[in-house]
Amino acid sequence: MQYDPIKRSLGRVFNKTPFLRKLFYRLLDILLLRSWHVRKELKTWAGLNAGRKKLNILDAGSGFGQYTWFLSGLKLDTEILAVDVKEEQIADCNAFFGRANRKTVRFEKADLTSFRKPGLFNLILSVDVMEHIAEDEKVFANFHESLANQGMLIISTPSDQGGSDVHDPAEGESFIDEHVRDGYNIVDIQQKLRNAGFSRTEARFTYGKPGQLGWKLSMKYPILMLNASKLSFIILPFYYLLAFPFALLFNYIDLHSTHKSGTGLIVKAWK
Repeated sequence: MQYDPIKRSLGRVFNKTPFLRKLFYRLLDILLLRSWHVRKELKTWAGLNAGRKKLNILDAGSGFGQYTWFLSGLKLDTEILAVDVKEEQIADCNAFFGRANRKTVRFEKADLTSFRKPGLFNLILSVDVMEHIAEDEKVFANFHESLANQGMLIISTPSDQGGSDVHDPAEGESFIDEHVRDGYNIVDIQQKLRNAGFSRTEARFTYGKPGQLGWKLSMKYPILMLNASKLSFIILPFYYLLAFPFALLFNYIDLHSTHKSGTGLIVKAWK
């Protein structure tokens, strides 16, 4: 199942005006449960760092710029560098953020397997990136090298509990086939981070049973419809009218619950 083409198509639709781009970010924040969990962690980090001067942040694998936008809106004294391997997204984001007057943000093309800025960043954020990179231990070492002392790394990634929907018998294969691994074991990823030099790690499951139901309603079924036919764009508003309240409820429950297992992970590590 191809997920990236759907994202690119939606991105083109919502990129026609700055208003639509901001609306796109808002919709992603509402529909994507991972965004709920990531923004929760970022708000906690921001609260702990309120009043500090010149905080440097790296959005490692910035994509459409959704999380860079959120970070740049926090009431903190920050300089944000957002990097991605896709040149068209870098150019697009630089243009949009420039028009939006987010002067403390810049986007650059970079390969995370070779990207290092020794001791520069107070926070590194990596959302839905590591499952795409085969040389993950090299990237973890680069993250560690690039963090300042007491700096923090936040990773959101699928777990090995079916994070790419590989255990869905109806599909028979990964729902998102761009991944180089199906997901991380919660113990193994923390061991890799400690091997890279991190002094302390924490990890928790996301997308427990409520979150999995919410994801199917808000993302999986609509994407399946869009893959089947572009005419589904006409049907989707009516679908979401019925499904959205339930997806919202499931996401809220997932965010405020502790899960013994789940298809997603939030992993934190400190230098």
